[in-house]
Formats: sequence, structure tokens, C-alpha cells
Amino acid sequence: MTNKIVVVGSINADLMVRVDRHPLPGETLHGSGGNIAPGGKGANQAVAAAALGADVTMVGAVGTDSNAQPALELLKKANVSLAGVSEVEDVTGLAVVVVDDAGENNIIVIGGANTTMTSELVDSYSELISEASIVVMQGEIPRSGFEAAARLARHRLIINLAPVVDVDRDLLLKADPLIVNEHEGALVLEQLGASVPESSSPIDMVDALLAQGFASVVMTVGSQGALVSCDDGVISVPSPHVTAVDTTGAGDAFVGGLSYRLAAGDSLIEAARFATRVGAYACTGHGAQTSYPTAADELPSVEEKQ
Repeated sequence: MTNKIVVVGSINADLMVRVDRHPLPGETLHGSGGNIAPGGKGANQAVAAAALGADVTMVGAVGTDSNAQPALELLKKANVSLAGVSEVEDVTGLAVVVVDDAGENNIIVIGGANTTMTSELVDSYSELISEASIVVMQGEIPRSGFEAAARLARHRLIINLAPVVDVDRDLLLKADPLIVNEHEGALVLEQLGASVPESSSPIDMVDALLAQGFASVVMTVGSQGALVSCDDGVISVPSPHVTAVDTTGAGDAFVGGLSYRLAAGDSLIEAARFATRVGAYACTGHGAQTSYPTAADELPSVEEKQ
């Protein structure tokens, strides 16, 4: 086993649109942009980790259309190995990302080639996945492919269940950590047949998730940072204060930064402290992968006010 990270997940082309504000139902607004940028939660997390210096291999799929090239562009630039990327007879996954002047986004995702990531395709990369020291997964590939990858993971499995999809309970509980935001945490509790705490407080939700049997849980809480479970309980890890330009992909930047530091030997708390800085940095640039820091970039610190 090496300290290699294998990300099993989605690869998308992102159609980027800017608006003053998000439209109401039935409303038409003028926008700007229209450029294609690389995206997909799997690819985002792979790029975020690799750009910082991690040894990352991507397991995913792209189509035979013209969007495949831009979808892979920054994976290649970040030196992510594409040994696990298949070309299939379908369109490349597409995400339509609409960002308003406040930096908030709405996203519509078309699965395309990502829907071919079933157990059969994932199993064809069994050696690659089983030999990884860390396997990172999300919720943007079919259930059978997700569960196949979880079964193949022999060492540390990081699951960012976003979006929340119905998967085998025992395989989900292999996550160490499970990474969710507040909304996703509540959905995971419901999926596991557990009650969402009446308080709906993030700390109570982390405790409730731990009670279901997870080895560790990280809950992101937006600009406030993250809550991280450890031997001393649930610890709050603050985020640096930055002026958000675009929050698209910031959560994926967090996951990539966390994975990078865990692969380097950090504790979960140490890795989360670093990851909040990576996520905050990503909020200061446009797009997802295009906003991620490299090892040469200076990350904001918790003490800095911007």
C-alpha cells in the first residue's frame, strides 16, 4: 500500500452562467457567461487533492462528445492519473451552474457517461481501487457502482454522500469519515431509519450519526467551517473569513484538501483545519476546479479578515 488516493466518481463539463439574481419559477432573466469548465464532484475532489501535491488516480467515465476534452483538462493539468477513466458511447456528464451576484449557486446535473459507472465498470478497476490507501467517493454515480467501490476499498474510505442517495447501510458505515453538510446529514439519518434530533443543531446531528456506527463524521457548516468527531467529542473547526465570489465546488475543495492531508498522515482534526482553508480559498475565485489552490498558493488563515 502507498499513500495513493483513488477517487471514484463523476466527471462533468460545467456550463457556467452568471445572473444578477436567480429567476423565480416561470421567469426569464438575462445572463452572461456560457463557457464550459471542467467539473463533477469526483473530478473536483481529485483535482483539489492533486493540485496540492497528492498522488491521485481518477476512476470515472466520459463520453465521445466534444465536452470530454474540457472535462478532463484540469485533471490532466493537476497530474491526476487517468488510468481509471473510461470513454463510453454517451455524452459527457453536464452540469448547468447558475451563479448570482451574491456568489450563491443553483446546479442542474445531467448524468450522461457517469450513469455508466455501474458495478461492472467499477469492478474492471478492482486492483486500482483495492490498492489505494484512501478511496474517496460521492453520490453522483449509480448505486451499484458506488457499492462496488465501497466493497473494493481495503483501507481508508472517505464518503462525501452528496447528493444523498440510497446505498447499502453496512457499506455506508465503512466511511471514515462520512462527510456531509447539515442538510445531507439529516437525510442520511432518515435513510438509516434514525430520527433527526429535534434541536436540528449540527452538533446533535453529528452525535446522532456517530450513534449509527460511523467511525468518524465531518459536517461542513458553510462559512463557519466544520464539525469534526474525535476522541474528545465533536470539535468545531472554524473557517477563515473571506469575501465569497463563487461558492461553486467549495465543498469539493474541502474534501480534496482533507483527503490530501489524511494521505500525508495528519489526524482528522489537523486535516480538517487545513481543508477549511482550502475551501475558503476556493470561494474567492470563479468556477470549481479553476478556483482551487496549488501547493504554491498562500491559503487564508483563520485569523485573517478579508
